[in-house]
Amino acid sequence: MAFLGSIFHQAPEIALFLSLAIGYWIGKFQFGKFQLGGVAGSLLVAVVLSQIGITIDNGIKTVLFALFIYAVGFESGPQFFRSLGRQSIREILMAAVLAISGLLTVIVLSKTFGLDKGLAAGVAAGGLTQSAIIGTASSAIGKLGLAADEAQRLQANVAIGYAVTYIFGSFGAIIVCVNILPWFMGRSIRDDAIKAEAALLAGAKLYGPGEAAALPDLVGRLFQVRQAAGQSIGEVEAGAGGATIAVERVKRAGTIIGVEPNLKLQADDIVLIVGRRAGVVEMAESIGPELQSSEGMDMVVTTQDVVIANKDFAGHTVAEIIEATKDLRHGIFVLQVKRGGNPLNLLADTRIAAGDVVTIHGLREDLQRIAKQVGTVIVASDKTDFVFHGLGIVVGLLVGLLVLRIGSIPLTLGSGGGALLAGLVFGWYRSRNMAIGNMPTGASTLLRDLGLAGFVAVVGLQSGQQAVQTIAQSGISLFLIGVVVTILPLVITMLFGRYVLRYDNTAVFAGALSGSRSANPAFGEILDKAGNSVPTTPFAITYALANVFLTLLGPLVVAFV
Repeated sequence: MAFLGSIFHQAPEIALFLSLAIGYWIGKFQFGKFQLGGVAGSLLVAVVLSQIGITIDNGIKTVLFALFIYAVGFESGPQFFRSLGRQSIREILMAAVLAISGLLTVIVLSKTFGLDKGLAAGVAAGGLTQSAIIGTASSAIGKLGLAADEAQRLQANVAIGYAVTYIFGSFGAIIVCVNILPWFMGRSIRDDAIKAEAALLAGAKLYGPGEAAALPDLVGRLFQVRQAAGQSIGEVEAGAGGATIAVERVKRAGTIIGVEPNLKLQADDIVLIVGRRAGVVEMAESIGPELQSSEGMDMVVTTQDVVIANKDFAGHTVAEIIEATKDLRHGIFVLQVKRGGNPLNLLADTRIAAGDVVTIHGLREDLQRIAKQVGTVIVASDKTDFVFHGLGIVVGLLVGLLVLRIGSIPLTLGSGGGALLAGLVFGWYRSRNMAIGNMPTGASTLLRDLGLAGFVAVVGLQSGQQAVQTIAQSGISLFLIGVVVTILPLVITMLFGRYVLRYDNTAVFAGALSGSRSANPAFGEILDKAGNSVPTTPFAITYALANVFLTLLGPLVVAFV
């Protein structure tokens, strides 16, 4: 033990990463439907290691939390601002009701049972399973102007309250969303998920990683000219029965020749046709027999994302764009158009907006031609734009320094709340200007996971010794308070959603309810019960809102307890 103490004294960062390694290993074990998770596991391991006696710099904690909360905001930003509209008023109200009822529950219980600001904030963080509250509350406590020892004691109590209440916080959300809600609605999640999916099947099929259609919509095939001899390429393309095809290459007498609309095809020419499957398959009857291969006729096609910026496209309907771009879009096939990350249903009267992202498919030279006319090409990259994101974190930290006083009550976002707000704004701006601010999914995931788990581990290492003492004295009462904080807001929100917001689909309702509590374990169980992705959309909206609303409970609990 003395040997470990000597090592941790010389290099406390070893204790930090050891907490992460062992904590995530423990977090993988499942106990029935419950899984502790890496964050809670890291906290518990850090508390154990802290009994040796470890001193670790406070600045590490601030940096890690700022990285985590900024990444959360950046990922949620586009969805968060899109959700602030009339079409999602139910989800906005649901997330707001849960946050408000959660805040009131914590305040009432804290005053009733005499919890200090730190324990109250910890109970909020654990009972509502919103780990970010630990950071925002700790930051707010640091700005109360208390003596250093008192501030550190309260900040330590935040971690204590979290540690005692977190486990049931996760498990209780599963009980309410997966078990109580279907019983309350009188229908299973699976039955209503199937019903909702049937109504949504009119949309395009979205494939997961590694999945592809066995019969792809876009194909390329070789034909030897027979029936089409004497026709021009333009005539062949125009006669495709309304389906979009393009003659991309012609070989005559063993030589590749230039493709022009007025080029007359001759018997035994070999042509490569690329286009929609229905149109290409029909070409065999009007052109000639299909060939398996021909030297020099293979071509490389690619897919490119382009942000629509040109006023000739933005603000116009799909039908208007198709009519105006007959010559420009030769050989170009639109796979999908996304707005804010969500695919649009492309009908004739669908209006395209600036900032929409169109995915086009075709030969590289054709793509380069049309991309210049449409807008900005999104270049896939594994590099992070540190200029953009460094500025974002700086702005967030500066906002976090601001303090608003209502009478004698100080209200502040703190570094965590400021970084979250900046992440939301910069994430939204990135969604509107895709040429800047790149952050690969892997980089964002690393910031989020390492930032939160590292932050929580530092908290455990700093306050673990005191935590053990306090848990021994008041652990049972804190645990029971946490049970109420977990269950009561969920039940209130469930009743509000059913009788005021009129949710009538159990799968959709369960997704929205779990998202409003940012309850990832519960949502995982809901998806497993549903068997499809129906609960995902309401969950995404309420989850984005909950990440903001619940995180901001930290300074509010500190202010009003």
